[in-house]
Amino acid sequence: MAALELCTANQDSARQSCPPEFGSDSGDEMLPCDTDLEMNPFDGLPYSSRYYKLLQERKKLPVWEAKDAFMSSLVGNNFIILSGEACIGKSSQTPQWCAEYCFSSRYQYGVVVCTQTHKQTAVDLALRVADEMDVNIGHEVGYVIPYENCCMNETILRYSTDDMLLQEMMSNPLLEHYAVIIVDETHRRTISTDVLLGLLKDLVRQRPELKVVIITSPHMSSKLHAYYGDGSLIQVETVEPIECPFEIVYSCMPQENYFFSALRLLFKIHSTMEKGDVAIFLSCKKEIDEAYKIIERETAKHHPMLGELVPIPLDPEQTMSFDRPGDTLEQNGKRYKRKVILTTSVGKSLHYMENVKYVIDVGMERRSVYNPRIRAESLVMRPISKIQAKMRTQIIDSARLGKCFRLYSEEFLKKEMPDFSPACVLESNLTRMVLFLKRMDIADMGQCDFIERPAPEALMQALEDLDYLAALDDDGNLSEIGIIMSEFPLDPQMAKALVASCEYDCVHEMLTIAAMVTAPCCFLEPPPSLEEVAQSCRRKFFHPEGDHFTLINVYTAFKQSKLISSAEYSEVEKWCHDNFLNCSALRIADAIRADLLDIMQRIELPISELAFGTHKNSLNVKRALMSGYFMQTARDVDGLGNYVMLTHKHVTQLHAFSSYCSTRLKPEWVLFHEFTISENNCIRIISEVSPKMFVQLVPQYYFSNLPHSESKEILQEITDHLKLSTDGEVHHVTTKENDKPQENSTEDRCTIQ
Repeated sequence: MAALELCTANQDSARQSCPPEFGSDSGDEMLPCDTDLEMNPFDGLPYSSRYYKLLQERKKLPVWEAKDAFMSSLVGNNFIILSGEACIGKSSQTPQWCAEYCFSSRYQYGVVVCTQTHKQTAVDLALRVADEMDVNIGHEVGYVIPYENCCMNETILRYSTDDMLLQEMMSNPLLEHYAVIIVDETHRRTISTDVLLGLLKDLVRQRPELKVVIITSPHMSSKLHAYYGDGSLIQVETVEPIECPFEIVYSCMPQENYFFSALRLLFKIHSTMEKGDVAIFLSCKKEIDEAYKIIERETAKHHPMLGELVPIPLDPEQTMSFDRPGDTLEQNGKRYKRKVILTTSVGKSLHYMENVKYVIDVGMERRSVYNPRIRAESLVMRPISKIQAKMRTQIIDSARLGKCFRLYSEEFLKKEMPDFSPACVLESNLTRMVLFLKRMDIADMGQCDFIERPAPEALMQALEDLDYLAALDDDGNLSEIGIIMSEFPLDPQMAKALVASCEYDCVHEMLTIAAMVTAPCCFLEPPPSLEEVAQSCRRKFFHPEGDHFTLINVYTAFKQSKLISSAEYSEVEKWCHDNFLNCSALRIADAIRADLLDIMQRIELPISELAFGTHKNSLNVKRALMSGYFMQTARDVDGLGNYVMLTHKHVTQLHAFSSYCSTRLKPEWVLFHEFTISENNCIRIISEVSPKMFVQLVPQYYFSNLPHSESKEILQEITDHLKLSTDGEVHHVTTKENDKPQENSTEDRCTIQ
C-alpha cells in the first residue's frame, strides 16, 4: 500500500500542463493555449507533457502500424490473434487499444484484463502502461498477482497472472467483469495458459459479446488460428527488414563441459574484445548460482585495466523492472564495468536491457518432467528448441554489431534440436489442474478443449490421487472436502493437510508449513569456506521431530526478528544474512501465510489456538501432514539412510539441508514433501512418522494397491493387530491415539459453513 501511495503521488506530481509544442494524438494539430487543454478520457484530467513525449515513442513501435487493423478486427470478431516478434510493443500497446474500445462503449460489457505467465512481468507492464496512459497505478490501471492485488473496482485495465484469472473463474465462471480478455505469452505453453485458452472457447459461446485477444510469437500463430477457427489473424512485421546485425559463431566440436567452456569464453571476451555486456544462457538455476560465485571470485584476480565483471543472476520466474536497475551501474567511473546476465530463458526483461553485445548459448536445458507412474519429478537434461535458440539472439543490441557464440555445432542445431518446446501440460503433474476443472463442473475431461490433450495416463493418475485424498465422491464429482481444497492456491496434498489441521487443532502450525514449503527455499547455500558456519547457524533452528517443524522454528524466529528490529528492513536483512537465510523467501512466505489465513476465515473454517511445542501438538501436526502426504512415505531399509518409497520401491537419500543429516540415527519411517530424480536423488523436507499412524490414516484402497514389499508386510502386521471399525474398514481419518472414540471422526465434518 505504501508503494502504491508513493507511485500515485509521483504520477500526480508529474501531471503538468501540456506545452504548445506537443501535438494531439493524431500529431496533425497543435494544441491551443493552456486554457483549452486536451483531457484524458480515462480520468478526466488534462494530459501531462510526459504523455505526449511517450506517445511519440509509442508511435514508432512496429506494432503501431497494425492498430487500425486490430481495432477493426476487435469490432467484428470474438477471437483476434496478434502475432509478432519480441520487443515490438504487443504487450504494452494492445491492452491500451482494448481499453479505448471498452471506453467507446462506456464499459457496457466490462473492462480489460491481460494475462502474463510471470508475476513480475505483470507488475512491470502495469507500471509502464499506467505511465503511458498518464493515469495512476492502482486506479485506472492495476495488477493482480499471487498474494497482491493492486486494483480497485473502477480499474479499467488490469494485468494478471494466468493462474490468478483461473482462480477468479472459480467464483465468477463467466468472467462477467471483463469485455476483453487478452492472453499474452501463449507461446510459453504453461498449464494455466493452455487451460485458459481451452475454457475461453466455451466462454465465448456463452457470452457472444466477449472479445478474446491472443498474443503470440509467429511460430504459434497458425496453430492458434486453426484452433479457434473463425478468429482474425494479424501478423505484425517490421516495415523495413534489416540485415542480421550480429554474427553467429558455432562450436567446431562438442563441448565436454559446456558450463566451464562458457565461463572460459566469458573471460576471453572480457580480456580481448570490445566493450559491451554479455548474456550467458545456462541450463538451470543451480548453474546460474555457481557461475555467479565463480565470476565474482575470478574477476577480483583480473588486472584493474580490464575493468570489472558484474554478474547479474536473472531467475526465470522473475524479471527486472522497466526501470532497469541494472543499468544504473556506472561505466564512466575509474573502472569499466561489464555486466554479465546469467539466465536460463528469454524473458521480457532481457529484451528491455540495453548494451548486450555478446550472447553465449550452451544449447541445453535442465527441465523438470513429471512421471505419473512413480509420482515424481525427473530433472532431464536435453537440447533446447530451435525457436529458443533463435529468441536468444534477439536480445543483442541492434545498434551495434554483436556476436552470438553457440557452444554446439550447426549440425547439432539441425538434427538434435526440436522445432518447438513441448507444452507443460504434457510434462507436469496435472492433479491441481484436474481439481480446478472439477471445481468448474467439468466432469468429462473432453469438455476442456486443450490445444494438445494431456496423456490419458497423467489424467488418470491425477483423478486417482484426488480420489485417495477424498476430494471426489462416488460419482466422480468434487466432495465437500474437495470443494474446500479447491479454494486454496496450493497443491492438493497440501490443501488436504491444511483442511485436516482443522480436525487436529493445529491450523496455525499447518499454515506456517504450507507457506514455507510454497515459498522458495529459505536456506541459502554458502560457499565451501563457510559451510561449517552455515551448518552451525541452521542447527539453531533444527527440531527433533523433523524438517517441517524446523521450518516453523525458522519462520517464528524471522517474525521475532522483525519485532525486535521494529520492522526495519536493513536489520531484518542483516539477521537473515547472518543466519544464512533467504530474506526474500521468508517475506514471500509471510505473505502466503496471511493470504491462506484470509481464505480460511472467509470460508469460516475453525481455527484453533497456537499450541506449538507440546507433544500432543507435534502428533497432531504429523497426523495432518499424513492426511495429505501419505502417498509420500518411505522407510530406511538398512539403518544407513537408504530409504525405499512405498509407492514404487525407489531408493533415495535425505537432502543435505535436512536436520536428520547431522544425526547418527536416522528415522526408520519418514514422510517427505518432495522427491526429485536427479544427480542427488534425494527426498526433501522430511519428518519422522510411525507406521501405526500410517495404517490408521491411509485409505484402505490405497494401501491395498501398494506393491508387495517388506515394508508393506510390516504395515500389514500392524494392521492385523489394530482394532478395526465395525464395518471392517479403516477410516480416512480415525480417532487420535490414546483418545476415546468420537462420533463423526472423519474429515467430512469439515464443511463450508
